[in-house]
Amino acid sequence: MKEADISKSNTPLDLNAGTSNPDEHHLKSSRVEDEEHLCGEALIAETQEVYFKLSTLNVDEVDVSSIERNPGLHPPMWDYLVNQRDEIRQAYLKHGPYQLILRNEQYPLSRLKNHPRRFQASWFTQFSTWLEYSRSTDAAYCLPCYLFSMKALGRPRWDVFTIKGFRSWKKVHNGKNCAFLTHIGEDSCSPHNNAVKYYEDLRNQAQHIDKVLNAQSTEQILNNQLRVKTSIDVARWLAFQGCAFKGHDETLDSINRSNFLEMIQFLVSYNEKVTSVVLENAPQSAKYTSHTIQKEILHVIASKVRDKIREDIGNSKFYIIVDEARDEYKREQMAIVLRFVDKDGFIQERLFDIIHVKDTSALTLKNGISDVLSCYRLNIQNIRGQGYDGASNMRGE
Repeated sequence: MKEADISKSNTPLDLNAGTSNPDEHHLKSSRVEDEEHLCGEALIAETQEVYFKLSTLNVDEVDVSSIERNPGLHPPMWDYLVNQRDEIRQAYLKHGPYQLILRNEQYPLSRLKNHPRRFQASWFTQFSTWLEYSRSTDAAYCLPCYLFSMKALGRPRWDVFTIKGFRSWKKVHNGKNCAFLTHIGEDSCSPHNNAVKYYEDLRNQAQHIDKVLNAQSTEQILNNQLRVKTSIDVARWLAFQGCAFKGHDETLDSINRSNFLEMIQFLVSYNEKVTSVVLENAPQSAKYTSHTIQKEILHVIASKVRDKIREDIGNSKFYIIVDEARDEYKREQMAIVLRFVDKDGFIQERLFDIIHVKDTSALTLKNGISDVLSCYRLNIQNIRGQGYDGASNMRGE
């Protein structure tokens, strides 16, 4: 569903809405999956247009550290490069299902003229391992089926929970014919249950990796750990000092390869053990200095910092400050700063996240803020003030 552009509106964002206890519904299984019925000709045309664009999209190699998690916006799995699909699946598995938890009345109503219905937050509890919801399309999706289902044009409704999205909410309350249960199926070899098996196998790959590592010598393991620790320590220092990581010329002949590599080289001069395992003395497949590794380390550090901020806030009230500006690539981005009183009574102000947005309209910024806060279980009802800097279409409270 397309959101109205209200970039010229002077209406402040209403973020003082939290998550209430969702209604509980008892859902029973059924054998046959009902076909999804779209509500209204306009919605049908709109969904078909999005589906056509996604199904014909040619996806080049992507950065898995910044994959699109919104199930209504990401391309079909079969459009990714074959040799990168497992890596992409691992990235989605790490995050888990995309579940935006709001109060029930905050989900949009369907376009049915009689008895309009909406998505229910309680369904996330009942189908927590696979159910996803997209605000962009107001539709439900299945994460395991998206990750492991391929094109099946001969099977009816094969793409409802993967590409098109399911939004016939009345069929969720249809007793034994509940649409979510019929999607799962009673047969242990149903398409959904097969996808779940592949999903669990991928989750258990870590155990297989552990077995391989156990077969290695103790010295190899210690060398790998030292290489990783060196890269982590350098990344932490550069991030703390606000220094750039990459260099213009990172070849061996360069006199200044990059801050990251030069710092590792500096540590080498003080420690013979580090010298023997890093940079040119490391295996080609386990240097742990690539740009991808650097991004993964920063992602882990950022997640731990946000977790610590979330822990310090607890259930206390907090103030939110938002600023928007373009980055050097002319992409709109929004910085979210949280201000709160810690357990010792001191006022703290912490940068919580920076996200890219398609535009700076009030509605887009509001949705972005809600997504970030919901992801870290910060109750929007605990917001006691809002400040906006650099956004002419918004005003502080």
